[in-house]
Amino acid sequence: MANIENSPMNAVRMIKISSEQAGQRIDNYLITLLKGVPKSRVYRILRKGEVRVNKGRIKPIYRLKAGDEVRIPPIRMEEKPTAIRPPDEQIERLEASVIFEDKGLIVINKPSGLAVHGGSGLSFGAIELLRASRPTAPYLELVHRLDRDTSGCLMIAKKRSYLRHLHEQLRADRKIRKHYRALVCGHWDLGKHHENSALLKVTHSSGERMVRIDEKGKESHTLFKPISCFKQASYMEIELFTGRTHQIRVHAAHCGHPVAGDDKYGNSECNAQLKKMGLKRLFLHAYRLEFEHPGSGKDMDVIAPLSDDLVNVLDKF
Repeated sequence: MANIENSPMNAVRMIKISSEQAGQRIDNYLITLLKGVPKSRVYRILRKGEVRVNKGRIKPIYRLKAGDEVRIPPIRMEEKPTAIRPPDEQIERLEASVIFEDKGLIVINKPSGLAVHGGSGLSFGAIELLRASRPTAPYLELVHRLDRDTSGCLMIAKKRSYLRHLHEQLRADRKIRKHYRALVCGHWDLGKHHENSALLKVTHSSGERMVRIDEKGKESHTLFKPISCFKQASYMEIELFTGRTHQIRVHAAHCGHPVAGDDKYGNSECNAQLKKMGLKRLFLHAYRLEFEHPGSGKDMDVIAPLSDDLVNVLDKF
């Protein structure tokens, strides 16, 4: 049976599952395959038995196997306006930020100010720009995330098997090591410091989402190591052992040395002084990733150099 995955959605499709597609739940597979179809409709066609695997009904939790034959019913979609293509200059800038690429993986040096994906009023993020740049690529998915204002190493999987393997490494203890560079306010006097304060997400009455130190929060672990300490600020190497939202920024502020340029958890006086020295952004950079290559099994060590604007600030010290 031929794989006719790209047939029109208003016709019955018979799809033969490849080894690359095997292992995922049928509901997640359909949600990815039928982009734009509401999840409620995906679960409805599963519940009604309109989706069949090897001619039989299945539950949403069924995990696909290589060689499975999946029947996708006709799905009529409301006509949508043609998707807007991102500006070429944004696409070119992102392509220029690629620091590693092979048949299954891309690592980019994400610029500060660029979200990893669109949403919340943003039309385009890094993943949308990559998909626009590579319209024939069969698979491009984020392996992990970075805050919009944080620059540096960001991994994108070009194969589902690579994504699965890297997610397994992320869940394993220290299989993927994430190293950051940051400038923090004040003279760091704590030496090599492990910060283990639990972090809790909160939403204020204004609707602003924040993270705070709270024993009811999630276990969090950050290692701070000073590289160069000055009276006004300190240049730090930071390693994450957990991956909580705003973890470095909240832990740094809790230590009394907020990240320079941080307008959410930072020190306004310090930020104003450093702005005069040319710092116009959050000085937090995902500098280095160490991981096992999903295809070859080799140890990888990828470094994203600091941007010129951050180097220029450091030079002034």
